[in-house]
Amino acid sequence: MGINVNMPGRGRRELASYNDRAFPGMGKQRLGTDLEEENRRLKKELAIAREERDILKKAMAIFSKTPK
Repeated sequence: MGINVNMPGRGRRELASYNDRAFPGMGKQRLGTDLEEENRRLKKELAIAREERDILKKAMAIFSKTPK
């Protein structure tokens, strides 16, 4: 069949551990512990804050130029 011998066993273990989130895909993420979920949320929040900061830096550079 072209699959590794260990693949079916791994699939059963993942299904037993994660139930309906065993095989992430199609936009689903495997849920982990509360700390992992909080870490994911904080990383997303940090990325948004950095993007806002960069936009503000660029705006300051544009508006602080002296007219020629």
